[in-house]
Formats: sequence, structure tokens, C-alpha cells
Amino acid sequence: MKVYIYNADIYCEKCGREIRGALGQSCDTGDSGDYPQGPYYDGGGESDCPQNCGGCGLFLENPLTEEGYDYVREVLQTGLSSTRLDEWLEFYELEG
Repeated sequence: MKVYIYNADIYCEKCGREIRGALGQSCDTGDSGDYPQGPYYDGGGESDCPQNCGGCGLFLENPLTEEGYDYVREVLQTGLSSTRLDEWLEFYELEG
């Protein structure tokens, strides 16, 4: 999934494009603090936790490090149940 990085957050392609449109191309300094940079592929790349869009909350389907898999397992052990956790379990092929 394509994503954009902006203001220390990660956004799905739709939200990233909307922010870019609202700011206008003239704001692009090449700095993700000023203007959404991307698109980047694979949900922004490997991470220590699942990534969700900072705008709409969409799960970005990024690959995980071993620490990331441990994180998902820890969340599962808390006994919490949520649609988001179900998405993670299915995508990362983990047992719930």
C-alpha cells in the first residue's frame, strides 16, 4: 500500500493526496515536516508495530520486524478484542 509521511505521521495514499492538495505544490520543500513526502510503498516499510493512517485510521499493511510480531502477540494477550486487532491478525497470519 502506498503511503505519505507528513508532520511525524504516516498517511494512506488518499489522505496524503488530500493534504497535498490542500497545501498546494508550492509548499513542497522536500521536508516531510512541511509537505507530505511520498508515495512510499509497503505501508511505509518494516516497523516495530502495525501502522495505521494518521488521518482516517486505515490499516496500512506494513511488514513487521520480529519486535513488531512480538508487539501484536502482546496486544493479543491483553484480551482486548477489536476490528483493528482482527485486521492485524489476519494480515500477519497470526492465530487469535
